[in-house]
Amino acid sequence: LMQEVFSEFFPGCKILPFGSSVNTFDVRGCDMDLFLDLENTKTFQATATEAKTEGVQGAESDIQSDTRSEDSILSDIDLETSTPAEILELVATVLQKCVPGVHKVQAVTTARLPVVKFIHKESGLQGDISINNRLAVRNTKFLQLCSSVDQRVRPLVYAVRHWAKQKQLAGNPFGGGPLLNNYAVTLLVVFFLQNRTPAILPTVNHLKELAGEDHCIIDGWDCTFLNDPSKVDASENSESLCVLLADFFKLYAQFDFAGTVISLREGKARPVTEFIKPDSHRHLKFGPINIQDPFELSHNVAGNINERSGQRFKRQSDEAFKYCRSLQFQRKSNKGKMWGIVRLFQPLSSADCSPASSPAVDQGQGKESTCSENVLTIPFKLSALSEQTRKSLHGSLDFREVWFDKVCHAVLYVMESVLKCSCFGQSGEGDDTAGGADRSLDAVDEKEDEGFEEEICSGSKRPCEAEELAGTSAPKKPRLGGLRYQGEVRWHCSVWNKVWVGRRKMRRQLYRSPNKADAETSDNPGVLDLEEKVTDAMLRQEGNEAKPSPLFEVQFVVFLVGGNGDTRTVIRVTPLQQTALFPEFFHFLQLFVPKMTEKYIERS
Repeated sequence: LMQEVFSEFFPGCKILPFGSSVNTFDVRGCDMDLFLDLENTKTFQATATEAKTEGVQGAESDIQSDTRSEDSILSDIDLETSTPAEILELVATVLQKCVPGVHKVQAVTTARLPVVKFIHKESGLQGDISINNRLAVRNTKFLQLCSSVDQRVRPLVYAVRHWAKQKQLAGNPFGGGPLLNNYAVTLLVVFFLQNRTPAILPTVNHLKELAGEDHCIIDGWDCTFLNDPSKVDASENSESLCVLLADFFKLYAQFDFAGTVISLREGKARPVTEFIKPDSHRHLKFGPINIQDPFELSHNVAGNINERSGQRFKRQSDEAFKYCRSLQFQRKSNKGKMWGIVRLFQPLSSADCSPASSPAVDQGQGKESTCSENVLTIPFKLSALSEQTRKSLHGSLDFREVWFDKVCHAVLYVMESVLKCSCFGQSGEGDDTAGGADRSLDAVDEKEDEGFEEEICSGSKRPCEAEELAGTSAPKKPRLGGLRYQGEVRWHCSVWNKVWVGRRKMRRQLYRSPNKADAETSDNPGVLDLEEKVTDAMLRQEGNEAKPSPLFEVQFVVFLVGGNGDTRTVIRVTPLQQTALFPEFFHFLQLFVPKMTEKYIERS
């Protein structure tokens, strides 16, 4: 019906369905996505216009029967020069006035992919029509091919997508938001199956080789792949769906999403530094989860995910993997309790949504066990690095160490210069240098090291005296360039003042100008300087009196999770004395340290 109606107004057009409704992964009630292909219509319009302009009577006569719609609709708009918004408004008009049984028609022209939304009255089916989405049609054919290559693909995709929906990781019912879409979840499954031994699904590059001379280029992207699934060799892998499901969760519970890019073209995870191309206008947008579209290579299909959603995905994957290994998953309960896959699909409870929860640190890496209530996590964020640093990291394999070093310097700066604590290093296990600080970079300019305060260095054995900290401000930019932090770093920090109590009130007193943004926003480039001033003001308010001993002392243990397997920097904070002040101090650090660390790295 759609094809028939739109052909009357847009001669030569094609209505092509794509997405879940046709890619073999549909579920009852899923939306219908339609692509209105107007390429032939544009050719028709150009031919008609040229014929009229040149006065070619024969051409006008040949297309006389088809120009009625061109005169009534196409004569009012030039498809070649009109904006997508203008064309979609016209599509919405045709849909609303000429397609029976359709209502609630709305042109959404401001979205990343502008569409016309509608609902079919009789069936209740919701649909979207787009005009610039030829790549999505090709993606749909790729997923159709994947499901035809191996019979385990469809049930595994269904299971993972339903699990992700139940755990509020994907399928936002209200649209948008920091959740994975079904396409991203499906690509995660495809990538997982590409990496089984033996592989269950071929890589896109292999499918391209099988296509021979049959090339497909869309919007400048190479979308070539074999269309006939019968020509793909059957996999020798015989793993059951239960094994595959458990191993899917195992893979992504330990996956370094932020530090790598999932490439389905190659079937492997590549370091993000390989994708740093500052001179290219087609660059991948990095985020907490990086899934490269197999054809539109500059598109991260998980680019809308925020840090919290990314960590929740890993945490839920870890919990699902542990459950899949349990007897309750494998055997029917004798007590009538839920068991097997049914329990895996239970909706997320309110306790699981708690922001205080954090992904467990991989215990298989030889690191000390961590308690979520005493752990700070600093995720890898490439965008926080300066452009010069990003360029220098292009193709580098040691970017995790570079990030860890910058985080260590940043955290130490926050504790020393911003919060006016005193810190000194302790020897970490297996470290040749105190506190995990590598002094191989000590061969710096002598002038750079002049005035360097030993108490700031992780490698120092001497704690700062109380008189040195109380009533005096640490330098705004401590000279930390002489040390490079590696492995595990340990610091002993003394807390002298309750600089977290009443901090917001003091900040507002110092920063009341109506022309400036709120000091607490992460977009304020002067937030570090402001926070130093806040602490100084709080110390002056207390009278700057020297104290014979600190309020309490804490130990910081800083390390990368899993070495090359993860880019998260984990900071375990342990009080060295029993004190009622520590819980509120740590609660303050949970929000303050990650934000200030990012700001320090951005400006360094």
